[in-house]
Amino acid sequence: MYRSFLFAALPLCLALTACSPAESHNDEEKPRPAVMVRPQIASAQQDVFPGEIHARYESALAFRIGGKISRRLVEVGDRVARDQPLAELSAEDLQLQLDSARARLHSAEAEQRLARSELERYRKLRERQLVSSSQFDTAQTRFDASSAQLKQARAQLAVARNQADYAVLKAPQAGVIAQRQAEAGQVVAAGQAVFALAADGEREVRIDLPEQGIGRFAVGQELALELWSQPGQLFPARLRELSPAADPASRTFEARVAFDNKVVGAELGQSARVFVNTGASAQLLAVPMSAVTADGGQPFVWVLDPLRQTLHKTPITVGPYGEEQVPVLTGLQPDDWIVAAGTHLLRDGQAVRPVDRMNRPIDLDRSLAHQE
Repeated sequence: MYRSFLFAALPLCLALTACSPAESHNDEEKPRPAVMVRPQIASAQQDVFPGEIHARYESALAFRIGGKISRRLVEVGDRVARDQPLAELSAEDLQLQLDSARARLHSAEAEQRLARSELERYRKLRERQLVSSSQFDTAQTRFDASSAQLKQARAQLAVARNQADYAVLKAPQAGVIAQRQAEAGQVVAAGQAVFALAADGEREVRIDLPEQGIGRFAVGQELALELWSQPGQLFPARLRELSPAADPASRTFEARVAFDNKVVGAELGQSARVFVNTGASAQLLAVPMSAVTADGGQPFVWVLDPLRQTLHKTPITVGPYGEEQVPVLTGLQPDDWIVAAGTHLLRDGQAVRPVDRMNRPIDLDRSLAHQE
C-alpha cells in the first residue's frame, strides 16, 4: 500500500518541480560573450585603393569608312609596329568608286583639251576681226569651266584613292592590342571601334576615388604604389589626372596615377595598390570594418555600457573606407568599447559578457574609474 501511495504522489511532485523557481531561473537568457575593442587613433593610417596598370595613351582604332570586315590580322595581346595592317574591309565597292573617279578624270581632261583648242581658234579669229567679242568670251568661259571640272575630277580621284586606302586599318603607333571589338564578317560603321591599342611608353594606374573624400585629392599629389606581384615594395607615384565628374553609376571619381615604369617594371593589366596618407588629425578615430553596420543607410556601431554591460546602437559618421578599418568622424569617444564582430546578431539593450579577441574576459574596472 505504501508503494501505491508513492506512485500516486509521483506525478504531483513532477508538476511541482517543473514550476519551481530554479527551473524558471535556468530559462533566463545568459549574457553571451561579445568581442570588444576600442577605437584606434587614425593619424598614422593610410587609405588603400586597388587599381590596374594601363598605358598612358590608349587609342580606340576604327575604320574611317563603313563596310564589311573581310580579314582580321591581329589578336588581343599581339604587339604591333607603326603602320602595321590590323584589319581590312571588302574593297569591291571601293574599287568601283575608284574606277569611276578615274573615268570622270579622263572625261574632264578631254573636255578641257577641246575647250583649249576652241579658245585658241577663237583667239586667232578675233585677231583677224572674224568673230565678235561675245563669241570669244563664250569660248573663254567654256575653257574656264572645263578647267574647274578637271580640278574637281582630280580631287574626286584623290578622295576615291583615300577611301580605298581607308579599307585597311593600320596601327597609328607601336603598342599592344588591348581589346578586340569586331570580328571578320561583321559590318561596321565609320568610326565604330574595332581595336583598342595600348601605346608603348608610359604606364599608369587607374583607380576610383570615393565621393565623400574627393576633396583630399589634387593633381600632382604624392602617392605610393605597390604591385600585387611585389608585395611590400613601395614605389613613388603621383596623381596625374582626376576626373571632374563622378561616374553616374558608381558615384566614384576616376583617377590616373603616374609612376616611373623603368623602375617599377609593370606590365599591362597587372593589379596594383595605391597608398594615400590620410593626413588625419590626432583626434580622428578608426574602428574595424566588421564593427560597422548600417540601418537605412545610416552607419552605426554597438557601444557597451560598462556599468550595466549592455549594448546600445550608436549612430556614427564615417570617412572613406580603408582596407581593414573605417575612420569615424563623429559619434564615438576614445574610451568607448564597441563590438568588433557578429554585429548582425545583436539587439539594443542586450546584456553581454565582454571578451577580447583571445576570448579572455575584459577588465572594465579601469574604464569605470576613468569615467568617474
